[in-house]
Amino acid sequence: MDPDAVDALLSGESDDDDPVADDARVPHGSSDDREVLDFSANTNPTYPAAVPRIYETALPTAREYPADDYSAFRVPAGEYVGCDPESVIPTAGGLAAIRLAMGTVVHSGESVLVPAPSFSEYGREVRLQGGEPEFVPHDELLDADPADHAMVAVCNPNNPTGELYDPARLREYADRCRRAETVLLVDEAFLDFTEDASLAGEDGVIVARSLTKMFGLPGLRAGFAVATGQLRERLAAARLTWSLSEPAAAVGAHCLRQTEFVAETRQRIARERPRMASRLGDRFDVFESDAPFLLCDAGSSEAVDAAIAEARDHDIAIRDARTFRGLDSHFRVAVRMPAENDRLLAALGV
Repeated sequence: MDPDAVDALLSGESDDDDPVADDARVPHGSSDDREVLDFSANTNPTYPAAVPRIYETALPTAREYPADDYSAFRVPAGEYVGCDPESVIPTAGGLAAIRLAMGTVVHSGESVLVPAPSFSEYGREVRLQGGEPEFVPHDELLDADPADHAMVAVCNPNNPTGELYDPARLREYADRCRRAETVLLVDEAFLDFTEDASLAGEDGVIVARSLTKMFGLPGLRAGFAVATGQLRERLAAARLTWSLSEPAAAVGAHCLRQTEFVAETRQRIARERPRMASRLGDRFDVFESDAPFLLCDAGSSEAVDAAIAEARDHDIAIRDARTFRGLDSHFRVAVRMPAENDRLLAALGV
């Protein structure tokens, strides 16, 4: 390292071109107040019944380093998304999979097509690699030319708007990216709330998956990336050693086999989401959604403040969506259990 750079680090000063120093952390939903009913984070309010037992059983193994091949995790992960288990790269959550993907593909000075509004971490992760995010309206992304870009990032279903991309068009776009020699990164954090098939195992595609959303375990930090061929080899080589704790791997492997839990969750969301959308639509403009959340346009920034305050007065947290690029009068709410949803609707007067 350059001596001047070392001196700057020691003194607390930063280089004007330092992406780490220049890029602030991104705000997200979720509340750590146990007295608050949290509609700001899109996680399942329940988890598979055996999770505490599985975790407790695995906890003593945390006194030893885990086996770094993670075969007991990769096999159910591959079955869950329909790919060869050898293509699964374990990570500490979906965001770790996104960082791993960008860290192995994006180099300084290269550009990445990023949807907007969408998950704000994409742009930040690109900049942390020294790359340049080029923002494209999320509903126009599949029309954008991938040529001359290192990567295209897709969130499917998109967060915070909630809609799925057409499966045929997305696969056609994956083909277009392959021909352009551009990597397609597909963040499928919410895809398992839908019936659509994963792109896991497609050549030239990196899929990022998380156990956070469907299985209601954000603090577990378990997820995985999927890739094939040379992409897979690069991800596997760059992955942090012992990237999953043994309890996280054991709980994750168990959750990924809970097909009945997944089916019941999908059914509940399919019942509750339109009911909530109809009621919220009496006061707000509500976006159509295929995900376990609803984006609402309150009409003005002041109206968002009012809605947030009304919810807070009833010990409920909702997500201020004005932190998403291009949104200035919006908030987002999760779809939770029926009685909890009723409590939110009453708090908002709908």
